[in-house]
Amino acid sequence: MTDSPIRLPAGVRDFLPRAAARRRAIAEALLGELERWGYDRIITPAFEYADVLARGLGEDARAAAIRFVEPGTGEVVALRPDITPQIARVAATRLLGEPLRLSYEGSVLRRHKRGQREIIQAGVELIGVPPPDGDAEVLALAAAAFRAACPRLPLTLDVGHAIPAAVALAGVPEPRRVEVREMLGRKDAGALAGAAPRSVRPLLVALAELYGAPADVLRRARRLPWDGRVRAALDELDRILDLAGEQGAGDMRCDLGEVHGFEYYTGVRFAGFVEGIGDAILAGGRYDDLVARYGRPARATGFSADVEAIAQAEQTRGVPEPAAAPTVRVVGGRGRAHRIAAALRRAGARAVVGAEGAADVVLDLTARARARDAAGAARRISPAALRAAEAGKGRALAAELGLTRRT
Repeated sequence: MTDSPIRLPAGVRDFLPRAAARRRAIAEALLGELERWGYDRIITPAFEYADVLARGLGEDARAAAIRFVEPGTGEVVALRPDITPQIARVAATRLLGEPLRLSYEGSVLRRHKRGQREIIQAGVELIGVPPPDGDAEVLALAAAAFRAACPRLPLTLDVGHAIPAAVALAGVPEPRRVEVREMLGRKDAGALAGAAPRSVRPLLVALAELYGAPADVLRRARRLPWDGRVRAALDELDRILDLAGEQGAGDMRCDLGEVHGFEYYTGVRFAGFVEGIGDAILAGGRYDDLVARYGRPARATGFSADVEAIAQAEQTRGVPEPAAAPTVRVVGGRGRAHRIAAALRRAGARAVVGAEGAADVVLDLTARARARDAAGAARRISPAALRAAEAGKGRALAAELGLTRRT
């Protein structure tokens, strides 16, 4: 019998040390900024009962969920295609009081036309803070978190509101709504002019073209014959953009014709883009109905960042991988070498013990202790620094070796 080939399923991959370091640095920088804004991290399971998870998923996400029968119970469970519904479940059933500022990081798995796809997400949910303040905070936080993770790449936030498109599409008969929605998603004003019902045609054509500088887009939008609900939404969006700008959200554009996640969002919605990269690298918005699906009504808004998409954007734009901290290899005198390596680690350095292996610096303890760098240059190490390291204090030795101390 021939062994099956060693392979991975479509849509998943291994990350070797350098690639893993880039993604770990991105995720840690994102989480660090989220924590600085007062968001507490929680961890949710990789799979849940399918019917419970489905309560908080939009139509597209429900279709993308990968399901299987849990052997112990015989019940159908699903791998999470999104973490936000899990946060909503926890907020509704496990946590009391508002506001709640919660953050998360983890992998999600979605079925895709080219096979399942594993995505590393990091994001937040702000529960119990209504617009405009809650939305402005999350917008500004999304920009700040991206800057912390990726300071060399400029981010543009495309910001819209779910209500205008919802009102316009409600005037399209159900059999044609999917087709018209797809045209609006493509911003195909010409197709909409020929296919949309006359009663809402001017609104849909205009929505396809309402994209650009916020002041200009909102001015043009207010000229249209909207009802009071849409006019209130435009005023709300105007205030959110102002408040987010005051909090440092940076470059923002307005897009009122975006329909992705149409049935999911109830207010502001946004996506973050890097020039030259086609797909959004972060996305979010307001979904006031979500927590209520798990038994407790609550206002909520949030965003998630795609760590892999950010890593790919960095690579595409030529951002170098994070430099690894220098490593010292200690050789000679096993017991002494282990004591010195332990002291170097406590001082924040990377240290290994042994005669073989790659290292930036080799510390040879035989005879007179000498350090040799990667280029082969050698220098003597002071006995005082070695004695201190053997006593458990490695700072002086780390400094002599030229190692970067991690704080």
